Amino acid sequence: MPIRREFRKMYPTNWATLSHRVRFELGGGRCHRCARPHLAKVRCLPDGRWFDEAAHIWRDRRGRPARWPDLIDTAHVRVTRVVLAAAHLDNDPTNNRLTNLKGLCQRCHMLHDRPFHLAQRWLTYRRRYALGDLFFGRYGLHPPSAVLFETRPAEANTNHSGWLPPQRATGRAVMAPPDLFRQPR
Repeated sequence: MPIRREFRKMYPTNWATLSHRVRFELGGGRCHRCARPHLAKVRCLPDGRWFDEAAHIWRDRRGRPARWPDLIDTAHVRVTRVVLAAAHLDNDPTNNRLTNLKGLCQRCHMLHDRPFHLAQRWLTYRRRYALGDLFFGRYGLHPPSAVLFETRPAEANTNHSGWLPPQRATGRAVMAPPDLFRQPR
């Protein structure tokens, strides 16, 4: 995976040689998780199985021998080119110890980074909501169906002391409280 411009300063100057060592000398040119070979075109299934041309067997998402696909599965076969990348296991690009680096294919790299990407996505949405609240006032957190209208007669809203809640007695719209911890869609 290419390094984003804003993160380049976090990587050491010898990153190319370090990455090459992790991917080819320590990993043998194969993914550390699924054993897919670098720059090979492989046939893949959506469940992670892939065809190993060298051994003439199907392997599962961990590189172990797997069952052959049936007729329905073969309809979903796609061909992809495998590219290895040096992945940071703790998602910290400044931690370049060899115990923290693994050579992963693009599929395994994305699966490894998935929790980190979900957390980043959540923070991005929260930042956008905060900027919107700062400049445009509160976002409408709820759709119009969240507005509750009180349709009971005023005498049904009275309690034994005769006190009427002002919003319900007048029949005005009452907004539901915002759910501040709801994830945006």
